[in-house]
Amino acid sequence: MQSGRRLPEEGNKQVIYVYNKSLFKYAFTIKETNCSIIADKSDAIKEGVSAIIANRRQLEKYIEGHPSFLYSLQPIQVNEGPRIVRLMASASVKANVGPMATVAGVLADLSVEAMTYSGARVAIVENGGEISAISNRPIDVALLVGDHQLSGRLGFRLEEFPIGVATSSGVFGHALSLGEADSVTIFSENAGVADAAATAVCNIVKGDDYCKAVKSGINCALSIKGVRGVFILYRGITGIAGKTPNIIKIIKEEEHTQHQN
Repeated sequence: MQSGRRLPEEGNKQVIYVYNKSLFKYAFTIKETNCSIIADKSDAIKEGVSAIIANRRQLEKYIEGHPSFLYSLQPIQVNEGPRIVRLMASASVKANVGPMATVAGVLADLSVEAMTYSGARVAIVENGGEISAISNRPIDVALLVGDHQLSGRLGFRLEEFPIGVATSSGVFGHALSLGEADSVTIFSENAGVADAAATAVCNIVKGDDYCKAVKSGINCALSIKGVRGVFILYRGITGIAGKTPNIIKIIKEEEHTQHQN
């Protein structure tokens, strides 16, 4: 079912559609940004999209004059500049990673913030796999890690908000990682910190001593300010620490249909 409400910015031609009886969803792509937005108000989605577009433009303009911000693998101290740049720099300092390791999460946070200001009580942004959310009801999210046997079958029930969730992998995906973890999922106070922390932890989970590697990842995660919990998969070893959401089994649509039949 479609609401017929178009969002014309940046040439988007998709339409907001009714996700269920009380929520609306919109998916769009702008250059490297691939987003899905869910809210309980269709007007809030427009605010969320506008926030992403505006903040992307500010970041791109800043990078034109500060190219090191784009390429650095180390934190960069920023005292002045657009808010998105300062938030990215702050999150990267906490996790000791380059500022661009936070971009997807921070954009998601700023989008959710804009939707909240517009009156949304449910505002969820998934940006390239990183999630920022507020909600007045539980949210189930699936863990997606390439062709790993648990990908799409295991997930988490988010019940405490606001929250940021980010997953990094040293094996699957195109993002730069110095580690070897199948996946590192971080639960944090916001998606910017979660994004940075997932990168930092994933970078150090490596080596033939799998248990030691996972323990090192857990210690790293819990040492980062703002991180609430961590979930690590590495060579058959699972590590869980801190305050993590309940783990759930994800039933795929075709399996649900077969079960009903």
